Amino acid sequence: MADHPTALRRRWRTLDTASGGLALDLGLYAVSAVFAAITAVTSTLLPHRAWGAIAAVGYLVAALAVVVQVLLRRRGAASRLFGLPARWAVTGFAWASTALLPLLWQSVERSSGRTDRAQEEVLVVEQSGARLLEHGTAYLGRDAIAALPPGEQLLGYTPYQPGMAMFGLPRGLVDAWWTDARVWFAVGTALALALAVATLRAARPARLATPAGADEGRNAALLRGVQTATVLPICALTLATGGDDLPVLALCLLALALAAVDRPGRAGLAVGLAGALKLFAWPVALVLIVWGLTRRAGTRVAAGAIGLPVAALLPALLVDRDALTENVLRFPLGHGLVTSPAQSPFPGYLIATALPAGRLIAAALLVAAGLAIAVLLARRPPRTAVATALICGYGLLAAIALMPSTRFGYLLYPLALLTWAPALHRTTDTLTVPLPGQLTGRATSA
Repeated sequence: MADHPTALRRRWRTLDTASGGLALDLGLYAVSAVFAAITAVTSTLLPHRAWGAIAAVGYLVAALAVVVQVLLRRRGAASRLFGLPARWAVTGFAWASTALLPLLWQSVERSSGRTDRAQEEVLVVEQSGARLLEHGTAYLGRDAIAALPPGEQLLGYTPYQPGMAMFGLPRGLVDAWWTDARVWFAVGTALALALAVATLRAARPARLATPAGADEGRNAALLRGVQTATVLPICALTLATGGDDLPVLALCLLALALAAVDRPGRAGLAVGLAGALKLFAWPVALVLIVWGLTRRAGTRVAAGAIGLPVAALLPALLVDRDALTENVLRFPLGHGLVTSPAQSPFPGYLIATALPAGRLIAAALLVAAGLAIAVLLARRPPRTAVATALICGYGLLAAIALMPSTRFGYLLYPLALLTWAPALHRTTDTLTVPLPGQLTGRATSA
């Protein structure tokens, strides 16, 4: 890894550390308040409008709190009023007011009879949990889906891995606000993020000599990573209205944190749990296995990263193999009875819809991107948790851009992974973030 950061990294660090990190905090909350307000007024999705109305106030209050912190800093007040603990407190308030409060509000209104207070994925996960309790599988077969009214066939599909149905089990047992799947998505997300933060903090023994301010810089990077995974609107909105991606993302971040502290077996278990929920975690698992191979721990990583998803698939495979194939393979690939509504205008979707044989071209580009990443992994395998996070982030960004059917909300994965990378530096590391061409680094640095 280069000793001197590039101009790009220097500019980012200048922005990130301006006014002790408060300048970027203020920008984050202020821009998010505007985004939430616009969403409340213009969104065509009623759960999103309801989120925006509450979240805009939460972001605005957080922004005002940061303004006060900036003024106190300029006046030379006690650092505890604007230092890292105070910034963590504002972040916690922002997450509670922009994600958890709207989530609980919508859950309560939904339990009172409102039918416009949850996105479709919440209903899908809850129905899959009920089917798991009743039939032993979360999936409906093709014939059962075809028998549904045309307007309900899309909800008959469960395009997730079997573990996702666990978040729907409470609603299958009790019909109450607290059994809303989003409540349990939030619980899972909070637990995984708390474990990730505790893991990284505990891995910095005070007895080791570190450069002045280095530990504070790493803690600030950790805060920035948590902010991206929680209060960034794309994450807060997703958790409050749908939420199924957030526990998957949090478990991937936990896996990378465990990799950063040389816990390959536990890293494999964490990413394996994520992979048992959703396919988006499988590329992260693959890169982590390659990282494990560079440390002679590939088998330990793979045991959890591959073993847990396979163990989750086996019961569904034994109960109804065709239903599993229809939901987790045919439907995502565009061969179901109905097509996915995931149609954000990224390059892959535009190519697939605008060009002759567009879907084949988009698929070929996606395969080419995958092969390029495979060559990178073979020639320069990631030897650090930082490099692993960066490869995962850039790789998922490329995949989301080139997929024929995708959602804007999926960007939360690469954004969070790339922002999480600086927090993964070990005590002996320097706090610099490598660019894509500098993804490998020494094995002793992470």
